[in-house]
Amino acid sequence: MTEDPSFAIPRHPERRYSRHAGLEYEGTTVFSLSPTAERENGTLDDLLKSVLDGDAYIYGDWFDLPMALYLVHDTGTGDVFRVSVRDGAIEFHVLPGTDPEGLRALYGRLAERSDDDWVVDRQTDV
Repeated sequence: MTEDPSFAIPRHPERRYSRHAGLEYEGTTVFSLSPTAERENGTLDDLLKSVLDGDAYIYGDWFDLPMALYLVHDTGTGDVFRVSVRDGAIEFHVLPGTDPEGLRALYGRLAERSDDDWVVDRQTDV
C-alpha cells in the first residue's frame, strides 16, 4: 500500500436554502478512490458496504438515484459525508461539517479490507 493521503479539504461547500429548490450546496470537494487493479462497480459497492456495515458507521441510501449515494456518519469522529461508487471509483463527497479525519478513517478501513493499492484524486469546484 502506498502512503496514506491527507484528505486535506481546501474548501467546504456552503449550504443554501431556497424556498423553491430546498437545500442546495454551493461548491464541491470530492475525493475519488480508484483501485490500481480494475474492478467492477458492483464489487466496489460490496467492499464499501462491508466496511460501512461495521460498528464505526451509521449510513443509508435515501436518495432516489440510479446509483447508490450513501449518507455516512462516522460515530468515532462525528463526521458526516456522502459516499458513492461511480465509474470504477469510490467517491467521498465533502459536506460543510466534514473533517479529514473521518475521510482518512474510511479510506484506511477500505484499504485494510482489500488487497488493492488505491489512487486518490481530489476535485474541488468553487
